[in-house]
Amino acid sequence: MAGFDAPYVPGWDCHGLPIEHKVETTHGKHLAPEHARELCREYAGAQVETQLADFVRLGIIGDWDHPYRTMNFANEAGEMRALAEMVDAGYVFKGLKPVNWCFDCGSALAEAEVEYADKKSDAIDVAFPVEEADKLAAAFGLTELAKPAAVVIWTTTPWTIPANQALNVHPEFTYALVDTGERLLLLAEELVESCLERFDLQGEVIATTQGKNLDLINFRHPFYDRLSPVYLAEYVESEVGSTGIVHSAPSYGMDDFITCREHGMEFDDMLNPVQGNGVYVDDLPFFGGQMIWKANPHIVEKLREVGALMAHIPIKHSYMHCWRHKTPVIYRATAQWFVGMDIKGKDGRTLRERALEGIEATAFTPAWGQARLHSMIANRPDWCISRQRNWGVPIPFFLHKQTGELHPRTVGLMEEAAKRVEQEGIDAWFKLDPAELLGAEAADYDKVTDTLDVWFDSGTTHRHVLRGSHPMATKMARGRISTWKALISTAAGFIRRC
Repeated sequence: MAGFDAPYVPGWDCHGLPIEHKVETTHGKHLAPEHARELCREYAGAQVETQLADFVRLGIIGDWDHPYRTMNFANEAGEMRALAEMVDAGYVFKGLKPVNWCFDCGSALAEAEVEYADKKSDAIDVAFPVEEADKLAAAFGLTELAKPAAVVIWTTTPWTIPANQALNVHPEFTYALVDTGERLLLLAEELVESCLERFDLQGEVIATTQGKNLDLINFRHPFYDRLSPVYLAEYVESEVGSTGIVHSAPSYGMDDFITCREHGMEFDDMLNPVQGNGVYVDDLPFFGGQMIWKANPHIVEKLREVGALMAHIPIKHSYMHCWRHKTPVIYRATAQWFVGMDIKGKDGRTLRERALEGIEATAFTPAWGQARLHSMIANRPDWCISRQRNWGVPIPFFLHKQTGELHPRTVGLMEEAAKRVEQEGIDAWFKLDPAELLGAEAADYDKVTDTLDVWFDSGTTHRHVLRGSHPMATKMARGRISTWKALISTAAGFIRRC
């Protein structure tokens, strides 16, 4: 109305877990994948029509005759082509990292799909007996230890103890060796008094040392026959209620994962006994086959049985929950596909660098928006783009069965897959016989069935509307649209719908 040509093209992101969850709630969880996708498409289509009619009734002026829907076949193919460009640039990789995992969804979650709510947990202090007493004595400037010794950790996740593989101390903290009568306890010096009170013990500090002197000293797991070495880590805190020492289960915490990797731990060596449904693998000693939340009290009792439980205090604290199921989620290391923010692409720049350059080259109104977005991109971690679900745009990859590597012609194969999806929708990929694209090589490759994070839908809509097959893209290609023609056309469509 101010004379500017700013046509509004409404649209809907149509894939993702919310829709699939609604279908599962209505029709049950154990649907055949192709039937689940059919029901999801029907449900999304019905919601779009209802919402579109409501927007028109509200008097919102837009190109309601030509909205975009990410589930349109051409748009689904466009998403796959966008992914292919990122693969071609070298930004996509497969890695094992802890990601937000919901047992009810059976999938990884994006950060935006996690909310925080109060949860009751078992806060426990656990003693790990020393394995290398001579090295521990030397670290404290002693010739020997006069009695048994143990390091004490504090955690609110007893279920992670079976996966413990290391202990973390801060290199610059001062740690104390405390004589409590029966044994020596290793604690952060500033927390000794509060810890002894929590343990209901009396004690005397006999020696102190800096955390850096404890590096690589081995302790023993409380109830499994394996070692837990000390790794230095600056993320360790000395807040009241803790001990100043952190137990590390690399499959279930990002900081744990990073420090263990930095100390040479290979992916295959990381213990990951929790399955996607939240149940321990059957062969886990003592707790196999148990759901982790139900196993918590059993783990606490096992620690008490072996004399490793120093304190047990139930607490209520803020904890991660799935935004749709309202149930607790965990960090869980799984093999996922990531967009790497700091991988150098073909042009020698990282994706983070390219994004920040784009932000700097853009004029923002209001101006503070630039700094805000710059900060978000500058600190953003790698993006986990894969989901283990049915209703989503497929990640059309073939992985070699022996090496796990992508097919050398991946980008070209993705285009072939996109052509099929453009004609038949995402089902074209899921029902595809690999031999159709790979020929005799098909026997050597597995077809990936993961789907893209739904944020990839919204992140690629500019391709559909401005560069793809949408009528707006055609209009833009022909030059600026007449403002009056656009207004008249929009008004006519609005009147027809009313």
